[in-house]
Amino acid sequence: MTKRNLSLSSRIFFYMILLVVLASILIAAVTVYQYNEQSQDYHRMRLERKEAQLVSSINYVLKESSWEIKTETLALIFKDKIYEIANIQNVAFNLYDLKGDLIKSSKPWLKNDSVPEQLPNYILDTLGRITSKRFVEKNKLLDGNYRSSYSILNDQYSKPLAILNVPYFDDDSLNSGELKEFLGRLGYAYIIMMLVAIAFAYFMSKLITKSIKTISDKMYETRFEKRNKKIALEGETTEIKLLVESYNNMIDALEESAQKLASSEREQAWREMAKQVAHEVKNPLTPMRLSVQSFQRMFDPKDPNIHKKVEEYSKTLIQQIDTMSKIAEAFSSFAKMPAQKLEQLDIVQVVERALEIFPADMIKFNASSRQINATVDRDQLNRIVTNLVKNAIQSVPEQTTPNIEVKLSEKVSKIYIQVKDNGSGIDDTIGEKIFEPKFTTKTSGMGLGLPMIKNIIETYNGEISYKTTLGQGTEFTVSFPKK
Repeated sequence: MTKRNLSLSSRIFFYMILLVVLASILIAAVTVYQYNEQSQDYHRMRLERKEAQLVSSINYVLKESSWEIKTETLALIFKDKIYEIANIQNVAFNLYDLKGDLIKSSKPWLKNDSVPEQLPNYILDTLGRITSKRFVEKNKLLDGNYRSSYSILNDQYSKPLAILNVPYFDDDSLNSGELKEFLGRLGYAYIIMMLVAIAFAYFMSKLITKSIKTISDKMYETRFEKRNKKIALEGETTEIKLLVESYNNMIDALEESAQKLASSEREQAWREMAKQVAHEVKNPLTPMRLSVQSFQRMFDPKDPNIHKKVEEYSKTLIQQIDTMSKIAEAFSSFAKMPAQKLEQLDIVQVVERALEIFPADMIKFNASSRQINATVDRDQLNRIVTNLVKNAIQSVPEQTTPNIEVKLSEKVSKIYIQVKDNGSGIDDTIGEKIFEPKFTTKTSGMGLGLPMIKNIIETYNGEISYKTTLGQGTEFTVSFPKK
């Protein structure tokens, strides 16, 4: 699993463990470095102290000596005194003249090594260059544990007299043992701390992401066409609280907008339908008014044909009343408004044009033939196709790309139109209600789309049916005769 695919809780867990590991490594590295620095400082200062003590003892011997203090007499002055000083100070040392030749040695620092009779030229050159007149050399042959200091001894007149060489062996066995013991204990502490950190990081990552997961689930379930529940959390942090408040405010605004939109669309739809009904009602009212006015002008009780005229007038009124009754019936059934305009059409061409209003990447259209002719009302066929495709698109969840398949075919003397979607499917509890007027699962529309389509299809002596699978999609099938 790549870092990009890790969940937020996994990332928090991973980074917390990584932080503990890095901190442990850093502490161990600093500990080792500090031990090494302390060891180096200890040996440096110890060598300086021993060297200072030797210089003090040497100066004391020189002061008490009866010999003339010069380089040539040092071998006589320290013939026996050099061993006495070495025993008192518990350190071996060597005396060289200013040319680097050995004058006197207390004893070899290492039993198997002899004391050099002549100092290398680079040591003499170094002592001549530096102002401190003191040079410390580390012996690489002994893994850096052996060092020698070289310093200029002066007489009472501060004139160079000799070169003092103090060999020194850095014995770190005690410090190394303590360091290993300390690192061992630190390792056990790190293991315990790591186990505690893993448990702590796991519960903390779950605790931190629990509220976010709740909000994520709620947002995933949010739908414009249904009533959404608000989020109620306890003990959330300030940031999570602000996020929850923003989500709840969004739900309020969404619900308010949905209600306004639904109300506006239903009101507009009913207004359009009312205008249409009023227009259809006015058509029979006009001849009824003219008939009444004509009857008023021509009415004559003495006319021998008066009964015949009244009968004709009554038939005219009854005919217009029947027309109004049919209009009312058509309004109730959504079947005959407006009246059908049947014509011979190429169904393939009509369906293709009806699908042009939808995004091309969502719709896949297949026809069994390049041309399929039938006698239908163009507008009503458009209404059937657009309503079915629109419902199919609206049934697809927001996080899923709509994939609508429209198939057109003819078998014997019937036309078949199939619209298949990849939506949520139709629940069995509402399956029997989808063709009922004013029933809808959406916040928009009047719930008249499928009922109106059904009534139009039944006018053609056709049928509409569907097959559905929850979570996979629905397929509507419309069939009607070619003539």
